[in-house]
Amino acid sequence: MKILVGMSGGVDSSVTALMLKQQGHEVIGATMAIWGDRGVKEQLKEKLPTRHGACFGPDEKEDIEGARKIAEEIGIPFYVFDCAKQYEEIVLDNFKKEYLSGHTPNPCIWCNSLIKFDVLPRLAKANGIDFDKFATGHYARIEQNGDKYILKRGINPKKDQSYFLYRLKQEQLSKIYLPLGDKTKEEIREIAKANGLTVAEKPDSQDFYYGDYNELLGVDDKEGNIVDLNGKILGKHKGIWNFTIGQRKGVGVSSTEPLYVIELRKDTNEVVIGPKDKTMRDTLKASNLNWIVEPKEQSFKAQAKIRSTQQPTAVNVDLSNDDIIVRFEDMQKSIAIGQSIVLYDGDLVLGGGIISEIL
Repeated sequence: MKILVGMSGGVDSSVTALMLKQQGHEVIGATMAIWGDRGVKEQLKEKLPTRHGACFGPDEKEDIEGARKIAEEIGIPFYVFDCAKQYEEIVLDNFKKEYLSGHTPNPCIWCNSLIKFDVLPRLAKANGIDFDKFATGHYARIEQNGDKYILKRGINPKKDQSYFLYRLKQEQLSKIYLPLGDKTKEEIREIAKANGLTVAEKPDSQDFYYGDYNELLGVDDKEGNIVDLNGKILGKHKGIWNFTIGQRKGVGVSSTEPLYVIELRKDTNEVVIGPKDKTMRDTLKASNLNWIVEPKEQSFKAQAKIRSTQQPTAVNVDLSNDDIIVRFEDMQKSIAIGQSIVLYDGDLVLGGGIISEIL
């Protein structure tokens, strides 16, 4: 089988390509270039040696060359496709819009469904590369169930990445191969070591951007008030986009008790802070839904994650027009508008949506 492997220069995608080659497949490596011609600000150049570990950043050329070197070690052809324009229009524009609205977006989710698993393989096809499946190093599983394809959690709960893939469509799932879904990170590093891959000990990416988000937003400071739950002014801020729901450190207000960001109000340009118990909520509305397994009932029980690192927790779900109302059985800390909620039935990913309201 001809398999195109999305290679990032990290250990997971490198071992994916290696394993598939060893299994006898015809493997082709491909990397997407997304940084474009942004260059690097002078004041940031000195930080580059210590600012690796992100998907999007000015050290991209080094990562691409690392992926190229791995492809040479494995003995497979390697291509680079320029996806910078699409990344700007699809991922970064959404990121900026959401943050400036006081929301907390997850750019990795949009990148996976609309760039990595869509634009990249389409560009490869358009450039004459023939392949049967597109593989990556994600820790999740895809299985065929009758005439449908389903997505499951990776077997290692600590590395499961199904949360980031819930927006994939049936057509995409039918063409994707995820060889690491039944493996642990430790196993993958051991395979890399045993085969002498130079990335065997390379650290994992930790975030989507290597620097300060303000560098991407490109807006001037917008001073506003930091207030308590009663509207009392406690301090000043330089932009609501500098805060996230649940944030405690760096709030900029002195107090005898820890204070957390409770709400970001775009209309009044206010940051609302309060005690920890006010960060706890149990009900939300989600919109812009994507279902991998269509619900059969208007109301049903499931498990849900509102963060990629969270373990699924019990919820009750009600369909409401094109939205869902989700009620957690246990209180959840710092639910943030703009983040994704992903629904599960055990290991099976049902689907999910973007949190649009906290009820």
